Amino acid sequence: MIRIGPAGYPSGSRSPEDAIDAVASMGLSALELQFGRGVRMDLERATAIGRHAFSAGVRLSAHAPYYVNFHSQSQETRDRSIGWVMDTVRVCHRLNASPAVIHAASYGKDKEGSTASVIDGLGRCLEIMDREGIRNVRLGLEAMGKKSSWGTLDELEEAVRALSQAIPVLDLAHLHARDGGGLDSEHKVREILRRGRRMSDGPLHLHVSGIEFGDRGERKHLPLDSGSPDTGLLLAPLRELTEDVTVIVESPLPERDAVWLLSRLRQ
Repeated sequence: MIRIGPAGYPSGSRSPEDAIDAVASMGLSALELQFGRGVRMDLERATAIGRHAFSAGVRLSAHAPYYVNFHSQSQETRDRSIGWVMDTVRVCHRLNASPAVIHAASYGKDKEGSTASVIDGLGRCLEIMDREGIRNVRLGLEAMGKKSSWGTLDELEEAVRALSQAIPVLDLAHLHARDGGGLDSEHKVREILRRGRRMSDGPLHLHVSGIEFGDRGERKHLPLDSGSPDTGLLLAPLRELTEDVTVIVESPLPERDAVWLLSRLRQ
């Protein structure tokens, strides 16, 4: 089953429940909560929101704060990154939301050591999750579009294979930008999806949008109909999937483009 939904609450939403209802009313079935500036949701409240989403048939995931950097030169930032991830994971646990999507690191001056830093930091998160009995949340390691950010497919694969409860988050626009416009055929889309499935036994979780890019990779997200990449190239590979997959739309018009993508997949 393919579930499609927006990143963030639909415009005009007055509460998380209102956002869930709005998503369901559009015929969509997924919603990624945005905690990019910090997690500000009471755990008891999260439990109620999770029940509402379940009853509405909307699958939830959540994006961890953008401050996370497990490869920072600052030990304080690395330690606080564990806290930012765990804040997200604990709320996800109550929401019954998965994955907790993470921008794991920037390279800084030591690109070669970055994957080891990510594995170490997230490994410490997994130890806490194990102690707290959190089994229903996956750590989603996002493929990144800026060339200064950790998150190539090779890096994701190495980390995901080392970390139980981790899955790749395949951001197709980010991969397109990082490869200088390389997502230019259905074959390449299929190869990315196949590789994602091989990395983990967890469900596929995708991000899609249009994207503007340059020599350093991603510049900004664009609507899905921008042609960069060509959304038409995604349709057949997505229709061919037989397993559970969630597609989150991260364009500047997320709910509009999520509905548009759903209609195109149904054609």
